[in-house]
Amino acid sequence: MAVAQPAKSKAASKHSNNANSKAKSQMHRRSRTGSSSSPNPNYTLGAWWSLTRPTSGCACCYTCRLRRKKCDEGTPMCTACKHLGLACEYKRPMWWSNNDARRQHKDDIKMIIKRKKLSEKSSHTIQTSINSPPGLSHSLPTSATFSDPLDRTRSASIDSHFSFNFNSTPHLPEYDVYNPQILPSHSDFMFGMSPYEIDVKTERQMFVNDVPTIRESTVSTFSTYHTPPPPGTVLPSYPMDGEWTEQVYQERRESLTEESLNVNFFDFAHGPAMNSRQVDIELDENDQRLLDHFIQFVLPTIFPILETNQHGSVSSDLILPALQNNKGYLHCCLMIAAQHCKATMNIQGEEIDNDIMRHRHATILSLCEALNRDENHQQILEATLGLIFFQSCVGRYDDSLPDIPWHQHFQAVHSLVSKLDLPRIVSDQAEQLAQTPFNMTLTAWIDILGATMKGRAPNFAHTYREKHLSTVNPSLGLRELMGCDDRVMYLISEIACLEALKKEGMDDITLCTHVHALGDQIGLTEVGDSGAKMPYNANGSLSPKQLSRNITAAFRIAARIYLCSLVPGFSPSQASCVGLVEKLTSVLQYIPSGHAGFDRSLSWVYLVGGSVSGSNSTFRQFFAERIAELGDASCHGSFGGVASLLHEVWQQADSFQPSPSATGTAEAPYISWRDVMQMRGWDYLLI
Repeated sequence: MAVAQPAKSKAASKHSNNANSKAKSQMHRRSRTGSSSSPNPNYTLGAWWSLTRPTSGCACCYTCRLRRKKCDEGTPMCTACKHLGLACEYKRPMWWSNNDARRQHKDDIKMIIKRKKLSEKSSHTIQTSINSPPGLSHSLPTSATFSDPLDRTRSASIDSHFSFNFNSTPHLPEYDVYNPQILPSHSDFMFGMSPYEIDVKTERQMFVNDVPTIRESTVSTFSTYHTPPPPGTVLPSYPMDGEWTEQVYQERRESLTEESLNVNFFDFAHGPAMNSRQVDIELDENDQRLLDHFIQFVLPTIFPILETNQHGSVSSDLILPALQNNKGYLHCCLMIAAQHCKATMNIQGEEIDNDIMRHRHATILSLCEALNRDENHQQILEATLGLIFFQSCVGRYDDSLPDIPWHQHFQAVHSLVSKLDLPRIVSDQAEQLAQTPFNMTLTAWIDILGATMKGRAPNFAHTYREKHLSTVNPSLGLRELMGCDDRVMYLISEIACLEALKKEGMDDITLCTHVHALGDQIGLTEVGDSGAKMPYNANGSLSPKQLSRNITAAFRIAARIYLCSLVPGFSPSQASCVGLVEKLTSVLQYIPSGHAGFDRSLSWVYLVGGSVSGSNSTFRQFFAERIAELGDASCHGSFGGVASLLHEVWQQADSFQPSPSATGTAEAPYISWRDVMQMRGWDYLLI
């Protein structure tokens, strides 16, 4: 119904015209990026990112308005909010209309900004002052000296080093010199983790005519504390008044209890966790150097998702006991350390190659001997999984050294898992497992994503199907280990099975029926999902629960893309596929990036989404930014393999020239990343 409007002044009319022009410009901008407010009815895509903006007045986000800062109106987040990890809201939030809530929100933002600046200053100073690895002696306080009451509910092996009374205000001097005994680093606050240290004891003994003579023993200490800078270094002063300190620790307490963490979730097959962090291993000088490198540089990057949930358990419950008790596993880790040295330090020559091949041969020999004895199946499985997974973390696609393909190692894994009866144990509802076998969880992760690499059904697909349909303990621990919800991983297994059936000759009608059914199943995993957002609590600490939601959302979209690629006549230029890639790009923006981020845990997601991204897709620019933020770390491991493979795929896709005689708009052909791998002779596990 038309309503009469009062006459406008020229100025008001001009303002209205400008606003209308701006709204049209925004609409035009959205149409060019391929965004849509309504999903394609052929696919269950869930809630799409809304690009609704005000059509009059200021179009900046409400966070920038509150801060009175200029907003670049970026989507889905403006640059300022993205940099600071703030919630970027273009729709009018509830707190905007309430003065008290607005004031409280502004105070929270100030605190987050303050923490980020302190963390950046501390990180920059430490990076510029550390010139050497830790020495071979205890230079920091031991776990017997200090304890943190906040972490006593965690694993008994996770030693903390600080004690604070929350009922009183501690007296702390102002920071003028570095004093690690007083307070952990700001980065530890940000992620809600407690520092810990590892002692590695190694022994050497000299024999003369088979008679023992000199015996040497050394202890290497590796700490998640920061090494103090050289004497005389003056660091920025941090005002550490009692009120601020008490507030920080109270917020840290809240962030730790944000989600109940079951530190005994996994059975690592080692028995009780190590009460002592000292590892006693007999090594020569060269291998000691490799072990030092592995513990200091490789170990912190192996299972980053598990580490965010259970800080310290990767080292105390998994890696360190295996290094001490499993000879094959030890040689595997030393080989991986040599590979990492070669990849990250650009060490070339026969010496480093000999180290790699020597320990590779020793690992295989140790496994073969154990298999011939038909004993220690858990240890053999553990070392074999290490050969597969660690290689995907540090290996390089251009390494010419001879090696056994991952899928041949996995044949041994399949045999060992079956011999240990792990599939039945995790599926039998009568078992009532207190803990999930860690080796079965890691096997499932490699099995499911590895099957998509080879275009076949997973080895234990039946087990995953049973777990998916089970109402009693359906989890295999995939979320706790790698961040993605188990149900989504089970559906990726089903998609891999469907692809195998397609290769065997399934007719198109039956295929499309299954595709539609699986699409509906993926949609059910979105029920109750609040969507992706920055994975930080109000105090700036990392939220493991929200991080898992974001990672699950990314895998879910990648699974949809993988499923759509099975439909006959699929093309990356189809509107439904373009929309999925844009949505994936939006979700990935909520995954922390850089060396301390989690991009390397999403290699498979980047591969599936990037392989169908067009030349005008925002995904390519976003991926280039993530590579730049990772720096040299983006050149090795699965992430490095994905980056190299995607550039090959894009080069072939972009070089497509439609025939001049073709009528209408010619669609670019779908170039499978798997076909490109086969053409280049690459046989890697990119997960």
